[in-house]
Amino acid sequence: QGQLVESGGGLVQAGGSLRLSCTASGHTFRTYTVGWFRQGPGNEREFVATITWNGGRTYYADSVTGRFTISRDDAKNEVYLQMNSLKPEDTAVYYCARHQLVYTSGAGSYDREYNYWGQGTQVTVSS
Repeated sequence: QGQLVESGGGLVQAGGSLRLSCTASGHTFRTYTVGWFRQGPGNEREFVATITWNGGRTYYADSVTGRFTISRDDAKNEVYLQMNSLKPEDTAVYYCARHQLVYTSGAGSYDREYNYWGQGTQVTVSS
């Protein structure tokens, strides 16, 4: 049974940085868009960022544009989310997910488009 595993979360002060990793085992990221989503306390899960199957396009939620960067290394079967200038409102459980279709180039901002999800990693930003 394949799985996605997120890592790199933790507690950081406002203004700090974290780098999240998502590793696929038993799955491949090649040919698939991969996305990061998050769910904060009392909130619904929301789109954060996506990267298309060949890394040619990246998309970001307005709230993280200019602060977060998504990237991928298909040789390692990993996707990353570099988070800078973190704010308390970034506090959430962060999930990575693999799109259900191959070779897509759209934003992939709806979680219903994804059929494989990790368990999440907690990010807490203190003020």
